Amino acid sequence: MESIGLIAGSGILPLILLERIKKDKLRVVTIAFKGLSSDNLSDASDNTYWISPGELGRLIGILKDEGIKRAIMAGKVPKTLMFTDIEPDIRAMTFFLKLRDKKDESLLRALAEELESEGITLEGLTSYLNHLLVQKGVLTTKSPSEEEVKDIEFGLKIAREIGRLDIGQTVVIKNQALLAVEAIEGTDEAIKRGGKLGNGDVVVIKVSKPGQDMRFDVPVVGLKTMDALKEANAKVLALESGMTIILNREAMIREADKIGLCIIGV
Repeated sequence: MESIGLIAGSGILPLILLERIKKDKLRVVTIAFKGLSSDNLSDASDNTYWISPGELGRLIGILKDEGIKRAIMAGKVPKTLMFTDIEPDIRAMTFFLKLRDKKDESLLRALAEELESEGITLEGLTSYLNHLLVQKGVLTTKSPSEEEVKDIEFGLKIAREIGRLDIGQTVVIKNQALLAVEAIEGTDEAIKRGGKLGNGDVVVIKVSKPGQDMRFDVPVVGLKTMDALKEANAKVLALESGMTIILNREAMIREADKIGLCIIGV
């Protein structure tokens, strides 16, 4: 049986991906991160290894020992871990020293190249989860108002520019004023901050980077995002169609309809 490696970050996305991969009768070897990845991965995988985030040499060694030629990454590994007390191994230290900067794109592309140098090809999420991509149009009962459409159009230009600069993927807008830009804190915290600054009734826009590499950092929203939207009293969530994964779609739409939130693919 052919094997595939799953490098699993936090959240339910790795579990959803694992379930989908198993339908193709593939043996899944999962590398999970202690204190970050879901404990349920051990039961769902054919073989699971738990490592610390700084153990790049061990990660690659496991994949090679297992004969893995194809791997896929899913789930969030917060970049803020760089500023904690994790202990990088020698390969990780060498890896970081070679980087020209610590932007997401630089980190992830360099990791893909590191794997490829060992004969391991990194594949894209959407080769298995294409059905979860948001399509263009309104998903909810509520449609955006004229003013909210103006906020979406205004915010899209800014969101695409911060994506081009590899700053983040999300902006929070109200009355064509920029309230919050996502940076290292992540989408949910940016939404909460924008909602607080705007005193609610905000429009949240999430996009991919121009020329998005679908092997990593694909925009994803789910029920945790919904919790942040509720806390921010957001009125619209606009997602880039064909490029954004929506998890728990039915539950997301039910919750959105309950609170009068519009979810739209743009």
